[in-house]
Amino acid sequence: MIILAGPTAAGKTALAIQLAERYGAAIISADSRQCYRAMKIGVARPSEEELQRVPHHFIAEYALHEPINAAYFEQMALQTCQQLHSKNPVVVMTGGTGLYIKAFMEGLDAMPAIPGDIRTELQAEYEEKGLDWLQAEVRKADPTFWEQAEQQNPRRLQRALEVLRTTGHSILHYRKAAQAQRPFEIIPFFLQLPAPLLRDRIDQRVDAMIAAGWVEEVRSLLPYRTFPALQTVGYRELMQYLDGAFSLEEAIRKIKINTWQYARRQMTWTKKQSGFTSVAGDKDPLGSMLQMLG
Repeated sequence: MIILAGPTAAGKTALAIQLAERYGAAIISADSRQCYRAMKIGVARPSEEELQRVPHHFIAEYALHEPINAAYFEQMALQTCQQLHSKNPVVVMTGGTGLYIKAFMEGLDAMPAIPGDIRTELQAEYEEKGLDWLQAEVRKADPTFWEQAEQQNPRRLQRALEVLRTTGHSILHYRKAAQAQRPFEIIPFFLQLPAPLLRDRIDQRVDAMIAAGWVEEVRSLLPYRTFPALQTVGYRELMQYLDGAFSLEEAIRKIKINTWQYARRQMTWTKKQSGFTSVAGDKDPLGSMLQMLG
């Protein structure tokens, strides 16, 4: 299993497709948003031409209301990998959701059961007060977790507060040291770009998404705005624009800033993981990977 992680807009999709074509392999997406059929433009889903070039799994397979999480992804990806390995010794995984990649590589920790009243109360508070409140609560109650959290992901933040309110311990307390054993070799790479180049790519991609009709995509999703999947950079800001909170120009500016901050968190996460080999995205990354793979 060749894994290609890295920040948003670094070029993972194109590189993974080139790599998969080289080995005649399929790709498993490790993206917690591209799996939803209703989200296309704003999640940079592979184009139809790219999807036809290489078989993809976990792309546009679920409805917004379906509860997809890291535990589900781990089991789905392992089953898919087993099926694919029966036909080809190589499988490629790529995506920017670090928790999904970590779950696949190492397995998930056993977490304490959460009483229904705590979960219901916290969900009601979130629906009433919004993501800003949820972020502030986690930052205040569990600052260590906050530093490494998916800060725009309300389900992850709610989960951390659920564990804290139930046990009095941080969710980090329950993370195990032992890793799950996998029946295949995992070779993880991290695609990186110089910060100025990555920021330019982010800005250009946001502009291209707007030109491709992202605003209309978000408008069509307004009835589902409370779904966790839509608490995502870009969708959130465009919904606020459609509410009249600020202009489209301001929404675009906020999206670019928030996407850059998200990319920085992705880079920080990967640097903290062991075993990843860095690949320079601006210096023949395919050639570098093939040389290292042998």
